Amino acid sequence: MDAKLITLAAANAAFVGSHFAMSHPLRAPMVKALGAGGFTLAYTAVSFATLGWVAHAFALAPGADLPGSGEAGWIAASVLTWLAMVLLAGSLIGNPALPTPMAETQARAEPKGVFRVTRHPMMWGIGLWAASHLILFWSTRTMITALAMGTLALVGARLQDGKKAALMGEAWGEWSGKTAYWPRLGALPRVGAVPLALSTALWLAGTWLHLWQAGIPAGVWRWLG
Repeated sequence: MDAKLITLAAANAAFVGSHFAMSHPLRAPMVKALGAGGFTLAYTAVSFATLGWVAHAFALAPGADLPGSGEAGWIAASVLTWLAMVLLAGSLIGNPALPTPMAETQARAEPKGVFRVTRHPMMWGIGLWAASHLILFWSTRTMITALAMGTLALVGARLQDGKKAALMGEAWGEWSGKTAYWPRLGALPRVGAVPLALSTALWLAGTWLHLWQAGIPAGVWRWLG
């Protein structure tokens, strides 16, 4: 394998591995040693440093070097990225998995919006974004990074259930009983017309910007120009 791709794989392994380690086995000892505030600063610093390494290594790695999956792949990827945006955008409001003093109250409430689809909309949004890039089969560097990010999101979501159950107890148990890990796509229409419309607008804007950021037209812009 190309040395630059090996560096990229190492960067992704550092990013994913540090997240898993600091979120689970190292969390308690780090909090004990550094305090809650110190732990947050350390977690943030390591996350940004390793993510920066990923971005730098990605930029240096070879570009399009795989045959791609053709029009069928682009259609599937476009649908997946739209769904990813719906889940990701909706996850920012009323999410008990986020570090907020309202988490327990939110967990005891009835699921609304994207939480009717899954209790991990942010993680599934990232996971579906990763899946869309794997489906495209565009470049080795993208495959490495998408696989790493997808693993972090979806394995992390499963591990988060255990961590939140330990931290929040009965409240998270109630939330888990009312929601699902695996997305219930049949509940998508119940997300609401306004959130779906806003998410679609964000998806259109994001896929339009993809041309300027990556030099590749994505989403409907691939066909509309």
